[in-house]
Amino acid sequence: MLNLVLFGPPGAGKGTQSQKLIEKFGLIHLSTGDLLRGEIAQGTELGLEAKKLMDDGQLVPDAVVIGMISNKLDANKEAKGFIFDGFPRTVAQAEALDNLLSSKESAISGMIALQVTDEELESRLLLRGKSSGRADDANPEVIRKRIKEYNDKTAPVAGFYQSQNKYTSINGIGSVEEIFSAIVTVIDTY
Repeated sequence: MLNLVLFGPPGAGKGTQSQKLIEKFGLIHLSTGDLLRGEIAQGTELGLEAKKLMDDGQLVPDAVVIGMISNKLDANKEAKGFIFDGFPRTVAQAEALDNLLSSKESAISGMIALQVTDEELESRLLLRGKSSGRADDANPEVIRKRIKEYNDKTAPVAGFYQSQNKYTSINGIGSVEEIFSAIVTVIDTY
């Protein structure tokens, strides 16, 4: 089973590359945002708990998110693998994910990090903001804050996977096909 963490700051190209990887390898996209919305829409116990917290302006605890991921894994036992998108964002989440996968006799195959300069990220996000209408992609100050948040809080997760020899960094600047080819080359080593 191929379980991949595609990693990088906002605007690095994770969404674009995830779609290509899903098509090539038959993986299931596991986005924590999509999971939260799906559980809430289905009115599950976890979804109702998450909705209450979100309505109160609180973050959904890791245990709830891990529970949702567990449900998704259980619902797709025949999957060829998963792409984890937006998770893990902290070392504690990475540890919890490892424990969950281990309990299901699985593991993360690897983390592939897309490396892109802050200047390029800002340029990409501003461009995306013009076409997507996303307010968080249209304001340079908000973009810089999101990149800083990633660098301060999320980037340390890379060290967790480096310590397990599961981390590979690739250049996230180039054509979509060049970057995809580099990612596939890394996956072929798993």
